[in-house]
Amino acid sequence: MSAPSENARIVLASRPLGAPVADNFRLENVGIPTIGQGEVLLKTIYLSLDPYMRGRMSDAKSYAEPTKIDDVMVGATVCQVEDSQHPEFEKGEWVLSFSGWQSYAVSDGEGLLKLGQSPSHPSFALGIMGMPGFTAYMGLLDIGQPKEGETLVVAAATGPVGATVGQIGKLKGCNVVGIAGGEEKCRYAVETLGFDVCIDHKADDFAEQLAAACDKGIDVYYENVGGKVFDAVLPLLNTSARIPVCGMISQYNATELPAGPDRMGMLMATLLVKRIKMQGFIIFDDYAPRYNEFATDMSQWLAQGKMQYKEQMIDGLENAPDAFMGLLEGKNFGKLVIKVADAN
Repeated sequence: MSAPSENARIVLASRPLGAPVADNFRLENVGIPTIGQGEVLLKTIYLSLDPYMRGRMSDAKSYAEPTKIDDVMVGATVCQVEDSQHPEFEKGEWVLSFSGWQSYAVSDGEGLLKLGQSPSHPSFALGIMGMPGFTAYMGLLDIGQPKEGETLVVAAATGPVGATVGQIGKLKGCNVVGIAGGEEKCRYAVETLGFDVCIDHKADDFAEQLAAACDKGIDVYYENVGGKVFDAVLPLLNTSARIPVCGMISQYNATELPAGPDRMGMLMATLLVKRIKMQGFIIFDDYAPRYNEFATDMSQWLAQGKMQYKEQMIDGLENAPDAFMGLLEGKNFGKLVIKVADAN
């Protein structure tokens, strides 16, 4: 892949109604920006695609400001410093940035995380060593508080968050039940990630299979899906169960409440009678000061071979919209990363 001669960028062309479509995105080619004193020019090498981006495409009130029409789509990136007039950054070094869906960006250095001159796996900063890994770690350990011998259920079990949650759960001595879409993903969860069981949520008897796998009930349910998965989990929760909530991917494209009976009464009664803790969190808003704690543990686990990690790497920024739309449909297998350019 040759280095781009222009700054290719993908902007939000229109807000989606329901699932995003290709017309919601627009690929533009503009001039490579120039830098002034105290600034660095960043060349994007890797772009992370994550479900939260769907929320930024909407103008509904949320925990973060929406992307404006005609603005570059937001996203975490791993970049190399292409040029620098900043005393703390040298040309060629790697940084973790949040410069979005574009080939080049200018930064004053604020918010950049140095990754060194020659990181062994720079894209890992977007996954296992970045936001998804950190989300898995803090949600499970701080909110979920798993104990040896307990049953942990993990939805989206082969995604970057779910896969990490399940493996940490095994390190803590839990019986780990994964939920994933399809035989291949379920086999990977058991044979590679070390889950005790993985159930295909596409199966007609999914709820029955889950109940059989959790014959002692569920002590921790790590929620990032919602929908029919949570419907099957709810009656199996044990007294004093804990539910960290980091996402609801099944609902991101919804334009109205789901069909069927009103579940609110059952949910509230279950929370009360079984004294269940259900807590949402936004990882960097709530846990940023504890990143080093996570990074120390995760680095050690990776070095010791205790943590497996799968990336799905797609070449070309122009392929980001299709890849993102597939992500929201569960078509990805592992952490979805766009390779925007070759490293220098």
